[in-house]
Amino acid sequence: MKKINYILFSCLLAFAISGNQAHAEWPEKSIEFVIPFGAGGGADIEGRLIAKAMSKELGKPVVPINKPGGGGAITYTYVKNSKPDGYTIAWNSTSILTTTNIGNVPFDYTAMDHIGQVAQQPVPFVVSKKARWNTLKEFMDECKAKPNTLKIAFAGFGSATHLAGVAMSQMNGCKPIMLPVKAPDRRKMILSGETDAAVDIFFVPLKLVKAGKMKMLALSSGVRNAAASTVPTARELGMDMDFDLFRGLSVAKGTPKAIKDKLEKAMIKAANSKAFSSRMKKLKLTLAPMGQKEFAVKLQKANANIVSIMKMAGLYQVKAKK
Repeated sequence: MKKINYILFSCLLAFAISGNQAHAEWPEKSIEFVIPFGAGGGADIEGRLIAKAMSKELGKPVVPINKPGGGGAITYTYVKNSKPDGYTIAWNSTSILTTTNIGNVPFDYTAMDHIGQVAQQPVPFVVSKKARWNTLKEFMDECKAKPNTLKIAFAGFGSATHLAGVAMSQMNGCKPIMLPVKAPDRRKMILSGETDAAVDIFFVPLKLVKAGKMKMLALSSGVRNAAASTVPTARELGMDMDFDLFRGLSVAKGTPKAIKDKLEKAMIKAANSKAFSSRMKKLKLTLAPMGQKEFAVKLQKANANIVSIMKMAGLYQVKAKK
């Protein structure tokens, strides 16, 4: 009996050692880096930068693939259903909280494991430089006086920009026409007059503001941004709102801890690399890398905030979580 137990123990020990070695050797092939939005937008540009930097850290290609649609729903469903081996990564954003709560998918953000955050930025409310509105109040006052007339463009139903636009409108009693468009088209539509305003990522319209083609009327965040220090925040304008767009990494639920730890380490090193951090500084984005534990706390708080905003706006969808 003792001999049998000894043999069983030896087998289990050998299995454990071989498992650890397998994880230690990971990655053995290229990694799929899935971007929830189309090519050319902010999410795509930032994602490709971090993927390139992570390739150097991991010693294997981290290959960007665009899977746009549903405000991130297609990417998150694809990664959620992937094999939990670390070879399929989602380039997440705040959309992982908005699209799951607005009803685009039948699961919540906890249906995946989350590696961490890379950077964050506010969401600006922008209009043409030639527009007659110089403050958010002026825009919202006209919107209230002429319901279903003024147009606000956003990228993807259930995306962070969609929620930010709806929240600002609802909190000011404005009933606009909300226009879901491809991310890069928002700026063209502002300049051509096809839309009256847009909610956007931060750094692209910032360039157009500096070029004298656009103006920002408000930022979604709770604190002002140094690159646009004269633009008031939503909270300053009386809205109970503190909303930032973050970017980070997520993987399938059940991915081994050893692999997640490797991904976290590579992500943070890549985020702090000279090439990536210099790029973030140039784009005026806030480099704020955080690992699994810290990011889990942030996600929990941000999700509660988003649910609160959605309930107030009548957008929250109660659904069976899977």
